[in-house]
Parts: sequence; C-alpha cells; structure tokens
Amino acid sequence: MSKLFSSIKIRSIEIKNRIVVSPMCQYSSYGGIPTDWHLVHLGSRAVGGAGIVFTEATAVSPEGRISPDDAGIWNDVQVNAYKKITSFIKSQNSVPGIQLAHAGRKASTFSPWKGNGKVSIENGGWQTLAPSAIQFGDDYPSPKEMDYKDIKVIIDQFREAAKRSIDAGFEIIELHFAHGYLVHEFLSPISNHRTDNYGGSLENRCRFAIEIVKSVREVIPDAIPLFVRISASDWVEGGWDIEQSVQLAKWLKDIVVDLIDCSSGGNVSNAKIPAGPGYQIPFSQRIKKEANILTGGVGFITTAEQADQIIKTDQADFVFLAREMLRDPYWALHAAKKLNVELENFPKQYLRAK
Repeated sequence: MSKLFSSIKIRSIEIKNRIVVSPMCQYSSYGGIPTDWHLVHLGSRAVGGAGIVFTEATAVSPEGRISPDDAGIWNDVQVNAYKKITSFIKSQNSVPGIQLAHAGRKASTFSPWKGNGKVSIENGGWQTLAPSAIQFGDDYPSPKEMDYKDIKVIIDQFREAAKRSIDAGFEIIELHFAHGYLVHEFLSPISNHRTDNYGGSLENRCRFAIEIVKSVREVIPDAIPLFVRISASDWVEGGWDIEQSVQLAKWLKDIVVDLIDCSSGGNVSNAKIPAGPGYQIPFSQRIKKEANILTGGVGFITTAEQADQIIKTDQADFVFLAREMLRDPYWALHAAKKLNVELENFPKQYLRAK
C-alpha cells in the first residue's frame, strides 16, 4: 500500500491519508466573513480526497488581515459562517483545519487583483504593527513598534480566535508563524531589533511565539491537534535559519505542539530563494529527525510519486499541496489511481466515473 494513503491518528483525530490542502489566501471575504466561494473552494477539495483541508490564513483581528478582503475569526458572525463549511468537509471524511494568523507589518495591503502596495487609512487601511518599526518594503505601510500592551492584546486575540475555531467546528488548529508575518517578524533578527526580553537572543526572539502557543493550548481541548507553520529559513545571511528552526521546534514540542509545517522565506523582499521541486523538504526532514516531531513538507510538490516518496522515506509525515490543489481539486483521487490505491471513501456521487 502507498504510504501516502496510510492513515494516521494525532491525538483523537483520525486522518485518512497524508495529503493536506495547504492554507491559501482567497481574498474573497467581506468583513472577514467567509462566503459561498469558501464553501465551494474548500468543499471541493474535501470531495477530492484530501485528508486535511485548511482554510486560508485567518486573521485573529481586523488589523491582522493581509488585505481588507481576508477571512477572519474575531466575531460570532464569522464563526457561524464557518460552521457550514466545516460540517461539509467532515461529511466527506476529511478533517477541517484553520490557520490562525496576524500579518504584522505586511498587513493593510491590496488584494493581488485590486492594486499594489499599501492600502491607506483613508481608503480603508489601518495602522500596522511589528516588533520593530521597520518596513517590509517601500510599498508597505510603516509599522508601529509594539509595546507590552500590544503584545498581550495579540496573544489574547490568538487565544480567543482558537476558542472560536473550536466553536466553528474545526478539528485542527495551525498557528501561522511563517512568511514574514507578525510572529516570524519576532523570530528573525532581520526584522526584530528589540532590546527588551522579546529581542536579541534566540530565546527572547522566540518568546512571543511560545507565549501564543501556551495561551492557545490552554483553551483548546486536549483532543485537538495543534500545528505550527514556520519559515525554516530567511534565505539570507544573518537571518532566521534551519538551526534556529530546529531549536524552536524542540521548544514547541515541549509545550505540546504536534506538528511543524515547514515552509520558508517571506521576511526579506529581495531574498534569493532556490525554488524548485521539493526544495523545502530538507527542512522538514531535518526538523523531524532532530526535534523528533511530526512535520509537513511543502513547496512545488506536484506528482503522486514525488509525494509518496517523501512520506515513504520519512522526509515528512504529511505533504501540504497549494498550487497543485488550485489546478486540480481532485488531486488526491487522481494520485490514488496513479499509485493503484483502492479508496474506501470514494465519493459515491462520482462512482460512475471512477
């Protein structure tokens, strides 16, 4: 049997295979509320056979959105809108997951098809926050350096968003600590120039991340898996790197994180990233081995054979697919056919086309 289609249990959640729909921004929400687009987009990937279906990066506050069109989970209206989506995903024997996020200094920007650069406050934008008052780039807003009150508020926002996520029916929570967004900004010495106990040493730079994890873990049931997505490297000298990522993963495992989702980049606008098929898999393999924690591999994974080999050779425990899932919502069903796997839960409505 293909290892890609082997089941795995994390805490109380049984996951039917190792295929994950990675969080992907849709820029199609109104007031942070998901719409019918999200039901069809996420639901079709559940019908398509993925073991876990993640929402896009979902903001813990209005100011945490990347753009005004991002999804959020800071109020009960949003919770109720998600209930229909999570219910449908579960009906297809997939696990609904949510990625909780705060965009930090990369917030208050236009959706890709609406413009470039920052959205001004006059046009519906907002004051952005960061560990240090350093712009991501010339087209981005100038962030305010966070004080201790700001830090406490955002930790509480993650905590409350996690509670709402459970109410909305999500069965896995992932915290977004990658891609140059707020928590990654604290982790990296490129963007964190603080001289207090949230800056300087590795332990200090990781403090914000660890406090968020502890706060979230306190309020979600023990049965619910907690994932963390990190950028394992800034891809620049003197930035965040794999050695620091391994240490962070060890600390996160100690406070009961279940899986590290291993991405990279996003914090330096001009970084030279050697992107290509499986280019981030060495990160997931090393963190899995050295931190002794479950990992997810992501990045230009396109074929069934490639994905199966990653799992079979213990380079990761899950493959997270993004662009390939946009191209083919039924990628998992097609992968099973290529790998000669007979699926027990093939959609009965589609059996005539099997």
